Amino acid sequence: MDSIANEIRMQHWSPAVLLERAAALREQAELGGGAASVTLDEFPRHCAMLLVRTADGIAELHENFADLFHVLDGSAALVTGGVIADAVYLASGEMRGTLIEGGARQELRVGDVAHIPAGLPHQMLVVAGQTVTCLVMKIQEKP
Repeated sequence: MDSIANEIRMQHWSPAVLLERAAALREQAELGGGAASVTLDEFPRHCAMLLVRTADGIAELHENFADLFHVLDGSAALVTGGVIADAVYLASGEMRGTLIEGGARQELRVGDVAHIPAGLPHQMLVVAGQTVTCLVMKIQEKP
């Protein structure tokens, strides 16, 4: 039993610790690209990431992974569904494009949680001069 207990571990990240780590990511995001992230930990079928956006993200679709966003600071609009314009399919089961056409827009604020299932196009939009900080769980839904 002790060997099993040693292999299984719990992770805990307080909002204060996550926001402190996000301060450095915010600087990185502002210096280039409009986004910065760090993987907090990896697990067999999911990983935990911290994401800061200071600009719009690209449109994307993950064939095998769901995204679960928990907004810790700031706000953004999340566009889901529709069609990805100028789509490029990557061999890793990922699709990227310039924007989503015909999607539904949902405003995200501090405390909100959004689940984007595998296969659903999505794009995060950030108002100029603002930021959004999210805890992101990438969850493998399909092998």
